[in-house]
Amino acid sequence: PALYICNHTGYLDIEILGAALEASFISKAEVRNWPWFGWLAKLQRSVFIDRVRTAAAGHRNAIVERFDQGDRLILFPEGTSSDGGHVLPFKSSLFSVAEYRRDGAPIAVQPVSVAYTRLDGIPLGRSFRPLFAWYGDMDLAPHLWHALGLGVLTVELTFFPQVTIDQFASRKELAAYCYRVISDGVAESLAGRKVSP
Repeated sequence: PALYICNHTGYLDIEILGAALEASFISKAEVRNWPWFGWLAKLQRSVFIDRVRTAAAGHRNAIVERFDQGDRLILFPEGTSSDGGHVLPFKSSLFSVAEYRRDGAPIAVQPVSVAYTRLDGIPLGRSFRPLFAWYGDMDLAPHLWHALGLGVLTVELTFFPQVTIDQFASRKELAAYCYRVISDGVAESLAGRKVSP
């Protein structure tokens, strides 16, 4: 089992990470009822969570059950998607699942940065990122239709060294560390510099 921690730019992240990793997503509950994407999320065995504090313990148990089965899960700790130019602050509450231990050993936590960097080989500037980023109150269908017709998108995934909760004083420190390395990874990729994990 492992927990991948990733920044979130929009629905394209799902396809990109789903192709790169053998893992399921931890997803907000509303996605379950979305046309097409909800069906795909169910097929992919996503763990659906409500973003209310009273449900946190139940969600933690559902995630731990999946770890008991040896599953790898992907978490977007921003809790929403962004414009792709920066990483939003991480919510540390779900990092409590990193306290899970299997045979006495802590679970591996793998920070991963996702950066949309080029369109048809040309650097993707700030004004063009929203053409691929899906956030705020954008309508899904027109955005998807437009994005698919724009050209070849280059996306850089950077996998940083795995860590465990035992390397940090608390889940909040673990969340802060993941936020820092992922934010730096996105910034370096967008600037066209090689990221050295």
